[in-house]
Amino acid sequence: MGARHYITKPVDFAIALARINSQVSLKKETDEEDARRKSAEILAENLNRQVQVQDAALTEEATKRHVSEEKLHFMAYHDSLTGLLNRQGFRDDLQSALTDFSTDENEPALIFIDLNGFKSINDTYGHEAGDNLLIEVSKRLSEIFGPEVPLARLGGDEFAAIYKHSDQPQSAMAMANAAANKISEPFWLDGKSLHTGASCGVARASSFSNDLNGLIKAADLAMYHAKGKGTGGAALFEARMLEEQEDRRKLESDLRLAVQHSQFDVFFQPLVDMKTREIVSFEALLRWPHETRGMISPELFIPLAEETGLINQLGAWALRRACEEAANWPEHIGIAVNLSPLQFKSSSLLPTLVNTLATTGLSPKRLELEVTESALLGAEATNVTILKSIRELGVRVSMDDFGTGYSSLAYLQNFEFDKIKIDKRFIQSLESGASNAAIVDAIIKLGIQIGIKTTAEGIETESQYDSVVLRGCSEGQGYLFSRPLTAEDARAAISSKLPIE
Repeated sequence: MGARHYITKPVDFAIALARINSQVSLKKETDEEDARRKSAEILAENLNRQVQVQDAALTEEATKRHVSEEKLHFMAYHDSLTGLLNRQGFRDDLQSALTDFSTDENEPALIFIDLNGFKSINDTYGHEAGDNLLIEVSKRLSEIFGPEVPLARLGGDEFAAIYKHSDQPQSAMAMANAAANKISEPFWLDGKSLHTGASCGVARASSFSNDLNGLIKAADLAMYHAKGKGTGGAALFEARMLEEQEDRRKLESDLRLAVQHSQFDVFFQPLVDMKTREIVSFEALLRWPHETRGMISPELFIPLAEETGLINQLGAWALRRACEEAANWPEHIGIAVNLSPLQFKSSSLLPTLVNTLATTGLSPKRLELEVTESALLGAEATNVTILKSIRELGVRVSMDDFGTGYSSLAYLQNFEFDKIKIDKRFIQSLESGASNAAIVDAIIKLGIQIGIKTTAEGIETESQYDSVVLRGCSEGQGYLFSRPLTAEDARAAISSKLPIE
């Protein structure tokens, strides 16, 4: 029962009281010791529990930190939209592939892939549709190349692949063409069928001795050569491409100086009345007399001027020079000036027109602006406004190279023109096929029916002349009548007042 002592009878109360007090004190000490022990046990248990909680928290924090570091690392080397490698991740992988090439029989080849017509999709359907298209393109590329091939989105609509194979460049070219073909298939997004294409450039690592930047530049150059073909597909880098690029760079530098110092000539090719062969107007044709390359055709330097942003400055000079010369001609003879698509869409076009007419004193009705179908692609409402504003100035507008585009008839329906110029390819093929003759016949009849003049371009033979005259064409232009003339020779031709034979 827990008794610790005893007392005997007869009871000696003094002794009993002493022993009882002693036992009470001992019990008290024992209880206090038990309390201290229990308190220590509880404290130890609490401390242990706290340590466990802290350990768990530290473990969770370490796990989160590890996951966060992995996520940050992924984000640093991958594209956030497609999940492919980004530019930095791509360069690292490419450098590794070049380093491993010394001990690996599979030669790396770099494939650059650029989408065709992506900007048009972005402009037409919005950036969200554009982003969705890029995601779908990345999926198709992943299917084509497989999980072992590093794929990257370098920015915008540019992609790249690092393809290793023992059979280079044939193997890489085959993969590039397969990628281009796959991307050319329609994409179905939000119930819409979107069409794009791809231009691919291929460069072999063995051609560049571990020169990463040189390899990248080579693949990029090859890609632009593929894009320049207009049909997409793939092109393999060749050393001549570097020479052509350097030549182009030099030509661009020369063009900037030529624009700055107005080192151009304007020639004038007559347009004649088809019944009388008398001159009714001239088309102003820009030429660049280069000091070492000779006379450079506009087919070469106009696209370069557009790409470098020089076209508005150059076009404004050509317009002013043509109008200055025409202002000295008889009132019944007009001047036609070509507008590039970039000029047509430029906000400076109308102010330039107004200023040029005011400065040169040329009557607006004597000026005709020639616009190609490519200038009218997209932004129909804006184009209508521009054409209307031009015609409200009293300036006439003609559609150049009619019949070569996809929507020529639609443009005649939606826009007001003063003249149709029939492309020279139809005129010069009149005698070689019934279909070309039928096209020319239909265009001339269309012009007559809707009250628009027609000009046959590129007339070189009397039989071509007779053919378009018989069909009722209004005006003609071509080497049969005259080659482009200097300003002095044009004035002489006007002064002769004779039909051009």
